[in-house]
Amino acid sequence: MGLTYIEGKVIGNNDETATVNFLVDSGANYTLLTKDIWERLGLKAKKTLNFTLADGTKIERDISECRIEILGEDFHTPVILGEEGDESLLGAVTLEILGVVLNPFNRSLQPMRMMLA
Repeated sequence: MGLTYIEGKVIGNNDETATVNFLVDSGANYTLLTKDIWERLGLKAKKTLNFTLADGTKIERDISECRIEILGEDFHTPVILGEEGDESLLGAVTLEILGVVLNPFNRSLQPMRMMLA
């Protein structure tokens, strides 16, 4: 199993934009922005949530929201406001909002098969 990175554009509340190289992490619920990015975009915490990392470590992070553009799709999504040492992640909620899934065989994003039933 390899790692998959994808470049995306993040648009903040102040219409400032940043290009981010996201690690696609379909096991993470929310997308995470590094501290330098979310501060530049003018994002503010709306609430705080507790998370459990893959190794069982429990952490607390603030949550905000912004627009993210990936593969020509631009939608509003919740984001974790990262702290020092955190890496930008593209999580499952944002992937679903954008209507894409990670293809594990060729490590690319592709359109999601949409179900209404």
